[in-house]
Amino acid sequence: MSTQTSFTPAQRWENFGASITLVLMTYLLYELAPYYHTYTAEELHIRTFHFINRDAIHLVYVVYSILLLGYYLIDKNPQTSKSIYCLRAMKRIVTAPLAVYQQGLPAQERLSLLTVLLKAFFAPLMVAWLIPHMAHMIDNGFYLATHLELLQKDFLAVFNYRGYWFLFQLILFLDVFFFTIGYLIEMPMLKNQIRSVDPTLFGWAVALACYPPFNGLTSKILSWEQVDFPQFDTPAVHIMVNFLLLGLMAIYTSASVALNFKASNLTHRGIIAHGPYRFIRHPAYTCKNLAWWIGSIPALMVGMQTSLWSTVMVLSSVGGWTLIYTLRALTEEDHLKKVDAEYGRYCQKVKYRFIPGVL
Repeated sequence: MSTQTSFTPAQRWENFGASITLVLMTYLLYELAPYYHTYTAEELHIRTFHFINRDAIHLVYVVYSILLLGYYLIDKNPQTSKSIYCLRAMKRIVTAPLAVYQQGLPAQERLSLLTVLLKAFFAPLMVAWLIPHMAHMIDNGFYLATHLELLQKDFLAVFNYRGYWFLFQLILFLDVFFFTIGYLIEMPMLKNQIRSVDPTLFGWAVALACYPPFNGLTSKILSWEQVDFPQFDTPAVHIMVNFLLLGLMAIYTSASVALNFKASNLTHRGIIAHGPYRFIRHPAYTCKNLAWWIGSIPALMVGMQTSLWSTVMVLSSVGGWTLIYTLRALTEEDHLKKVDAEYGRYCQKVKYRFIPGVL
C-alpha cells in the first residue's frame, strides 16, 4: 500500500469515485443476474409492515454509498484505496492482456482485484440473505412473545410452527450479520484489513460450489440438498434431535461471532484463536456438516427401508458435501500458511482440524 498520508481533496474524491464505480458495476451485474432475483423478490412481513426484499437491498446500496463518501472525507490517514488499485489492474488486463499473462499483476493490484471480486460476489448475496433472516426472526419472535399461553397448551405445534424457526433464523441472522459487515467494511481501526486473498482456482472453486448459483449445480450432482428441519414421528425424538441440530448451528454461528469483523471467505485478515477456535481449527465446517448429517436421518431411514442402493446414494450425497467442506478447510489452511507464519503458530497450539483429540 502507499505510505502517503497527506491527500488533497481531489485525491479523496478519486478514492470515492473508484469505489462508487465498482459499487455501481456490482449493482448492475446483480440486477442482470437471474439467480439473484430469486433471493430479492421475496415479500417480507414484520408485524403490519410489508416490503419487498429488493427494495430493502436498493436502500442498502444507497446508504452504503453515503457511508463510503463519509468515510473517505473524514479518514484521518487516507491511503490509495483498493478500488483504485483494482481499476488499475482492470485497465492493465484490458490494454495489455499478454503482458499480464506473462508477467502477472503488481502485488497490490493483484490483491485489490481479488478483494473486489470477492466482495462483489459475496457482499450482495449476504445482504440478500440478511434481510429476510431478520424479518422472519422478528415475525416469529413477535408471535411467540404474544402467544406464550400456547406454549403450555400445545408446545409441539408452537415449536414446529414458530419456535424452531425463530431460533433457527436468529442463529442464521447472527452468522450472516457478521459476514455481511466483514465483506462491506474493511478499516484499519477494526483491524480487519485483508492481507491476502486465496489466488488459486481450486480454492475459489470449492468455496463457490457452496454458494448460489454454483451450489445449484453441486446439489444436482450430489442429488441432495440440506434439510433444515428434519421430521420424526415420535415427538420426544423430534424435539430432541432438532434441539441438537440447533445446538450445532449455534456453535457454527459462534465461530462467526468469534471472527467478528474479520468474517469472510478466502481471506487472511489475521488469525482468531478464541471462542470455538480454541478447540478445533474449523468449528463452523464441523458443526454445519454434523447438522446436515442429522437433517439427512429421515432420508437415510427411508433409504434403508427401500434398498441398499438408496441407502448408499443418501450416504454418498451427504458425504459429498462433507468432502467439499473438507477441501475448503484444506485449501484455506494451505493459503493461510503461505501468507505468513501466524497460522503455523496457531496450528501448533490447536492441533486438530475437526474433532478435538481425534482429527
